[in-house]
Amino acid sequence: MNVDEAVAFFAAHRSIHHALRLLQEVGLGYLTLGQQSPTLSGGEAQRIKLVTELAKVRTDAARARGTATSTRTLYVLDEPTVGLHMADVEKLIRVLHRLVDTGNTVVVVEHNLDVIADAHWIVDLGPDGGAAGGQIVAQGTPEGIARHCEGSCTAVLLEAFLAKRTRRDAEPATCAPVST
Repeated sequence: MNVDEAVAFFAAHRSIHHALRLLQEVGLGYLTLGQQSPTLSGGEAQRIKLVTELAKVRTDAARARGTATSTRTLYVLDEPTVGLHMADVEKLIRVLHRLVDTGNTVVVVEHNLDVIADAHWIVDLGPDGGAAGGQIVAQGTPEGIARHCEGSCTAVLLEAFLAKRTRRDAEPATCAPVST
């Protein structure tokens, strides 16, 4: 059975159900229970580690009740969206925001424009990869980089992406009449 099926099956077992819901929240509902770790992509493995951390401490619930300690965690993720469907990327972004909203710090090395556009702060390294990289080309908010950072490949891509997303959000949907 996969994680999505197991959520309903284990609904009466709080701790198991909680861990399975976390797997769903980071976009891993399709994984099979008992799947061997060598079959996982790097992004899937990172998200499982993230779920392990989230399951240890019910960060958001405990802090909401005022019972959590002041311990904060630094999460560093490297390309966690690799192999994810677009809908699952959105789920992962919500989980990352939840971590930040509860006082944690999340650093993500990522090329996915949805994640980049949703970041609070970007540090763009370049100008190229490998030996030709490693310099800070731009840093700031996604909107600031998109508007003001010439010489940044990320800025060029981000500007077009944000413009397209803004148009999509601003334009009402048009629907063709349904024929019967």
